[in-house]
Parts: sequence; structure tokens; C-alpha cells
Amino acid sequence: MRLELEDFVHYIKIERGLSINTLQSYQRDLKKYLTYLTEQRSIDSWTEVARSDITQFLYHMNDTGVSQATLARSLSSIRLFHQFLQNERITAVNPSIHIETPKKTAKLPKFLSSEEVDRLLDIETDEPLSIRNKAMVETLYATGLRVTELVSLTLSDLHLMMGFIRCLGKGSKERIVPLGDIASSAVKQYLELSRPLLVKKQLTEQLFVNHHGKPLSRQGFWKILKRVAEEQDVKKNLSPHMLRHSFATHLLENGADLRSVQEMLGHADISTTQIYTHVSKRRLREIYSKHHPRA
Repeated sequence: MRLELEDFVHYIKIERGLSINTLQSYQRDLKKYLTYLTEQRSIDSWTEVARSDITQFLYHMNDTGVSQATLARSLSSIRLFHQFLQNERITAVNPSIHIETPKKTAKLPKFLSSEEVDRLLDIETDEPLSIRNKAMVETLYATGLRVTELVSLTLSDLHLMMGFIRCLGKGSKERIVPLGDIASSAVKQYLELSRPLLVKKQLTEQLFVNHHGKPLSRQGFWKILKRVAEEQDVKKNLSPHMLRHSFATHLLENGADLRSVQEMLGHADISTTQIYTHVSKRRLREIYSKHHPRA
């Protein structure tokens, strides 16, 4: 693997005419990359490198506290190197394609506690809009959908008898997500008692509609969620994505495996899902510190 790296450095030096400083930066970046692959991932051939290996390396770099500029430059070096390997027919594919630079803001996602979720979902269902609101919030927490996926649901996406919904995620990728008994019950109540009154005689396939019977927008749902949080005395600055974070965190805290959570969230790469394991570990440390007499 080191030989191909030396060939690449020779290539960019002769063919591209890069400056000494840029050349040295490429060398530094790729040496770190090679060390990580061989020592941390136990890879001994460039043909074995997968997209997940590259993203893991970038997250590893991110965790060491490097700047956003360094991360971007490292990814640029890796992309150019893998392009070189493919052009030279050393590898058949370029695993670095479409990888985005990890955001430097390595903050753990914020989420609601189980108690806060219970309080949020304790919505009085005494009129059509509150019945709809409960159905939407229950569905969002039960499935971990993105807000765009939620408001895009149609009647044909709903399979209450079988207990799941079908949604189209990023890149129009279809996935099936369990709905759960409580959310299913809330949606069923909405379909029977609320939606007909909101839609009236209009024909629409949209599952969740606004008070005019029209498709609900992302902004419209955001406002509804803010209002519900205020009414239910949830103090956190709640967003639809925080409920998605809560869904994933609570699943992992209660023993769900990472691959299943990845599939339900619709993450293309498991490294994206792994952030929730950090949240769960932090939560365990907080519980330990709070309750262990010798913590």
C-alpha cells in the first residue's frame, strides 16, 4: 500500500506541478490515512477500502480536534488519491465519491428524556386539530421520520393492520418502519374522527392535512410542534429532529442493535448512526455519576 502512495506523490509532483507546501500537505494527510487503515481497520490492500472506512477515518480526525479546513483538505487528498488508484486500474471503484466533509460542530444531538416525551405526548384530544396533532407527534416519535418524510406521507403509505408505514427518504430510497400500537391507535383515531372533518369533500391522498384540508408544510408542522411543546410544558427548544434523535437514543438505550436503528432512520452509512452510541454512553455516565455512592 505504501508503494502506491509513493507513486501517487510522484504523480502529483510531476504531472500537477504542485507547490512544495501543498505536496507536503498531501503526504501528511495520506500517511495518516494509511496508518489508520492498516492499524485501526486492519486493511492491507487498497482494494479492500470501503466508503465506511473513509468516513470512519474522517470522524476519527474530527474527534482529535482538527480544524474544518484540515478535515476538508484531508478529504480532498483522499479523493484525489482514490481517483488516481482507479485511473491506474489498481482499484475498480472509487469509494470516496459523494462523501461529505464531517461538520466540525461535533456536538452530540440533543434529545428528550422519556419523562419529557411522556409529557409531550399527553395531548388532550378533544377536537379535530388536537387529534391530528397527537397523531403526528406520536408518529414522529414512534418512527424517527424526518419532518419532510412525515408531511409527505400518503394514505397508501399507511399499513395499520400490519403495523408499519412506508416512506421515501433521501435520494427517493424507500424504507419500511414499524409504527407501534400507541401511534397506530392515535393515527386510527385521526382517520376516523379528525381527517374527514378537515378534508371535507376534497380529494387528497395526503395523510396529514392542515385546517383547510390541504397538505401540511414542513414549516406548518414545525409551528404545530412548538405550540404543542409549549402547551405540554416541555421547556427544551423542541424541533422535529430532536424527536428523531430521541427515537434513536431511546431505542439504543433499551437494547436495540445499531444496524436496526440505522435501517429505521434511513442512514446510508452506519457511521452516521454511531453518534447515538456516544449519546447513550454519555447518558450512562450521567446516571452512574448521579446515583453511584462512590462516583
